[in-house]
Amino acid sequence: MEIIEQLGSLRDSAIERAQAARTLEELDTVRVEVLGKKGSLTAILRGLGSLSAEERPAVGKASNEVRAAIEAALAERRSLLAEAARSERIAAEAVDVTLPGRTRLPGRQHLISQIAEEVVDIFVGLGYMVAEGPEVELDHYNFTALNHPPTHPARSAADTFYVRDLSAEGAARTGPLTDVLLRTHTSPVQVRTLEKTRPPVYVICPGRVYRRDIADPSHLPQFHQIEGLAVDEGITFGDLKGTLDHVCKELFGKDRKTRFRPHFFPFTEPSAEVDVSCGICAGSGCRFCKYTGWQEILGCGMVDPNVFGYVDIDPEVHTGFAFGMGVERIAALRYDIPDLRMLVEGDMRFLRQF
Repeated sequence: MEIIEQLGSLRDSAIERAQAARTLEELDTVRVEVLGKKGSLTAILRGLGSLSAEERPAVGKASNEVRAAIEAALAERRSLLAEAARSERIAAEAVDVTLPGRTRLPGRQHLISQIAEEVVDIFVGLGYMVAEGPEVELDHYNFTALNHPPTHPARSAADTFYVRDLSAEGAARTGPLTDVLLRTHTSPVQVRTLEKTRPPVYVICPGRVYRRDIADPSHLPQFHQIEGLAVDEGITFGDLKGTLDHVCKELFGKDRKTRFRPHFFPFTEPSAEVDVSCGICAGSGCRFCKYTGWQEILGCGMVDPNVFGYVDIDPEVHTGFAFGMGVERIAALRYDIPDLRMLVEGDMRFLRQF
């Protein structure tokens, strides 16, 4: 019968195509085109309705045999292709243990972390404790308790990042929404420490701070500070000078000189800025120190009695000094880095030098 001949021809063609398939995707295409709902075998079998009752059994048997033969050929070819694909994948993913390994450079701390730890170690060696506090701070601790008047320019939104307090405690407060901010220095940690600890207090406060500065060679909107506080009976400005002179020599070298210049900070009185002699010209004057022979390194002073009033400490009994230094600035002065942005841009060619 003609339909049986068509089935035989289809079987031979399908088996030949299956054996010629080079990938599993090509083999699946053959399967769909022959055995699928719209395949060529299905199209031939749709003609069974026109056959007589006597012809149908023979054609049905032949169609089943053809389907079985095609499916067997597809399965056999699939097994061979799968095994070949597996062998190729194993060969591609094989590791030649005789080849030399890839050199990986050892990791190290970032320069900022190195210097911060070094400064902390110096003060720990002097008997100071390390104190930490929140980076999202209240106006009271960041400004008010540090003797900043309400009109102080540092409170301006042009200088400080203010945030909205969406916590339950914040919703319960009746004050303005601008009493929560990103701390502008780590001095709030000193106030929080004095609230919880009675003198004598000797603490060092390292941490990240934020200010509304445009990033340039000498400023960053986010940087690191290390501030310190000493409160005890009989502390004088001489203790402050001796402590900071020792720290500067530990950081920059025994031959470096220090000088104290009068300055103003709201939370210290008297206040001073500390300079170290230029490490490039040894104090004779050069472009790096702007021909002054000195480089500014930190601010300091005796704790203002008004600050003691916020933490219930009697200024007639206890005195103290406070100081603050920028870690990035120390790094720049110590290693002659011309632009602070180089410390935070992540250029490994630069960072691997330290």
